[in-house]
Amino acid sequence: MNATVRVLLGDDHKIVREGLKMVLADDPHLQVVAEADTGPGVLDEVQKRQGLQGIDVVLLDIALPGMDGLDVLQALRRDWPGLPVLMLSTYPEKQYAVRCIQLGASGYLNKSTDPDELMAALRRVAAGGMHVTPTTAEALASLVSQGRTKSGIELLSHREHQVFLLLTQGHTVSEIGAQLSLAPNTVSTYRARILEKTGTKNDVELALYAQSIGGRY
Repeated sequence: MNATVRVLLGDDHKIVREGLKMVLADDPHLQVVAEADTGPGVLDEVQKRQGLQGIDVVLLDIALPGMDGLDVLQALRRDWPGLPVLMLSTYPEKQYAVRCIQLGASGYLNKSTDPDELMAALRRVAAGGMHVTPTTAEALASLVSQGRTKSGIELLSHREHQVFLLLTQGHTVSEIGAQLSLAPNTVSTYRARILEKTGTKNDVELALYAQSIGGRY
């Protein structure tokens, strides 16, 4: 790709954004044209630049204040379906990559990835391609090999999946509510739906269920 790829950075840590700008500056075909430190801020920047008229790819973290990266991803897919989004996060790839791709991301990278791979991925997704690492490819193949009957995890909505992950990490209903800006009663409702869909009766069984599927969630 000879044309300049215009990148929007969405990350809540200034030091990370500055580091990414330094890395991308090594490639003359990549240019950071905007940045945001909140979920709503990312959407505002995309709106301000009219999507693909001013941005070629969004490099997006998951852990964002105000609106997490997965909610931002869904909003971008709804309002700007042609705008590629590459997820870049510290969250485990096995647990998040497939979910992100199912929600419309063009790829998922961990923040420990090699800078050359990051730059190549940005160029690839900006050109309309997908960037799938071997780890993600293995997770996707595992889903296919299990057949098309949906598992309990696949039946979870985006918000239920968020609550599921936090429950299996040992967070309380109150802690989850504070983290996701949800009322405790709402979290309890999601928890009940999660238990029903996964065929478990309590948080201990849910944690054992998560362990039994080997992190493929």
